[in-house]
Amino acid sequence: MTAPAWSNTSEDYAKHRQGFPPRFYAMIAERGLFAPGMQVLDIGTGTGTVARSLAAMGGAVLGLDPAPGQIAAARRLAAEQGVAARFAEGLAERTGQPDAAFDLVVAAQCWHWFDRGLAAAEARRVLKPGGTLLICHFDWLPLPGSVAHASEFLIEAHNPRWPMARTTGFYPAWAADLSLAGFESLEFAGFDHAALYSHADWRGRIRASAGVGGALAGPAVERFDAEHATLLAARFPAEPLSVPHRVFAIWARRPA
Repeated sequence: MTAPAWSNTSEDYAKHRQGFPPRFYAMIAERGLFAPGMQVLDIGTGTGTVARSLAAMGGAVLGLDPAPGQIAAARRLAAEQGVAARFAEGLAERTGQPDAAFDLVVAAQCWHWFDRGLAAAEARRVLKPGGTLLICHFDWLPLPGSVAHASEFLIEAHNPRWPMARTTGFYPAWAADLSLAGFESLEFAGFDHAALYSHADWRGRIRASAGVGGALAGPAVERFDAEHATLLAARFPAEPLSVPHRVFAIWARRPA
């Protein structure tokens, strides 16, 4: 799957795209996946939502992303928030990091963009023995009649080659990625969450998606956004919008 031009989305991504809800961070702490003082590598960090959150919780975090616009936004947001996460341009498949340097490698909302076999092998290399690779997603659910369902159909009308509609928020194939790379003690968890968005923020969230801002040129994004605003006003006038989402997480450990 060809990766979108994420740098084109960085402004909307940083401003409008909600990160994982607090319950996600409580869950990974309760399950022993994260603790203050851990060395953390966040691959495909985007604007650093997860990296910044884990740094605020006491982690020593490095976020990598190949898109310079995303890294610039991540650094700006970290500085504004006063968190010590570090960011650099880099690839999940070739991080350039030392062997056995990290307690936790996180891939949040990005595993499908990687060469998954290479990324899993690289994560195993840079993890300490007993360290964890955590793959997680936070997807809107396009339930019939929902605003996400309507927005997806509009995306497809403007970008017929967009392949990511009608997700269920479950990714069972990733278990094989972990097993084939030699990880063990595989576990998974998740929950549903209603994310609240204003019309402006939901429009920005959709503009920041792979099917719109990551794939369409500027005037095409503007045309989409104008139609999206009309759709929301006509069919979903009440604010805030309650958008159903699903958190999915799967993890496994490098053998000790």
